[in-house]
Amino acid sequence: MSWFSGPSVAGRKVLITGAARGIGAALAARLAARGAHVALLGLEPELLAEVAAECGDAPWRYCDVADRAQVERVVEALVGELGGLDVLVTNAGIAKQMVMIGGDPSVLEETLAVNVLGAVYAVQAAGRHIARPGGYVLMMSSISTAVQLPLAGAYSASAAAIEALGNTLRGELRASGAKVGISYFAEIDTDMTRRGFGTAAAHTVLREISLTGTSPIGPAVDALERAIARRRKVVVSPWWVTLVLPVRPLAQLVLQRVLGNRVARALEIARTEDAPFTTTQPARPRRMERR
Repeated sequence: MSWFSGPSVAGRKVLITGAARGIGAALAARLAARGAHVALLGLEPELLAEVAAECGDAPWRYCDVADRAQVERVVEALVGELGGLDVLVTNAGIAKQMVMIGGDPSVLEETLAVNVLGAVYAVQAAGRHIARPGGYVLMMSSISTAVQLPLAGAYSASAAAIEALGNTLRGELRASGAKVGISYFAEIDTDMTRRGFGTAAAHTVLREISLTGTSPIGPAVDALERAIARRRKVVVSPWWVTLVLPVRPLAQLVLQRVLGNRVARALEIARTEDAPFTTTQPARPRRMERR
C-alpha cells in the first residue's frame, strides 16, 4: 500500500534513465517497493546491478544517453523485458562549472548532449509506447530555470531547455491521452549536488546563501512517487520552490544583490580550478569545433 491516499504506482512499468545513483536509484527502489516494475539504464554497471538487485532483479543496461543509436537499442530492449511501458523518467544528467568568458565551451556542449539530447533521444525511443491514455513522461528540470547562479550557466541552459521541451511535448501528446510532468528541484543531497557545488569557486560564491543548502532526498522521492501515481504536471522539492517559480525575475534580482562582489573572486578561482563533471562521461567526438 502506498504511503499516501489516492492512485498507486503498483503495476506501473517504469523506465528510468540515470538510475545508477542519486535520485534515479532512490526513485527506482521506492517504486519497486510500491509494486511498480522498473527498468534502469545508466553509465555505471556495478552500481546499476546493485540498484537492480534491490529492485527485485529489475532489467538494466549500460547506456550513454548522448548516443542516439545506443538509446534506441537499449530502450527497445528494456521495454521488451518489461512487457510494455507506462512511464518514462528522463533523469540522466550531469553538471560542471563553467565561466562564460574565458571558460571551456566544451562543458556546455557535453552538458547539452547528456541533459538535453539524452532526454530527447529517450523520449523519441519510448514515444510510441508512451503516447496513449495512461502514458506519462517525467522530465527532470531544476529551480535553475527560475534562478541562474554564476558558474552554472551550462546546467541552467540545459534545465531551461528541458522545461521548454517538456511544455512542447505536453501539447503534442495531449490528443493521445498521455501526460507530461516537469520537476523543479533545488539542491537535493545527492552525489551530483555534492560534486557540482563542492568546488572552491562554488563555495566562494554560494556561502551564506541559505536557500542553496542541500535538502534531503526523501521528500524529493516522495514528490516523484506522487507525480507518477497521479501523472502530475509539476513536481517541486523542497516546498519553497513553489514560491520562487512564479516570481522568477524578482528572484534573480535578489540573488544578484545578495551575491555582490563575491562573484568576481569565484570566477578567478574557477578559471584555474580543475573541476570534473558530476558523473564521468565516456569519450565522445566533439560535436562542434571552433572556427
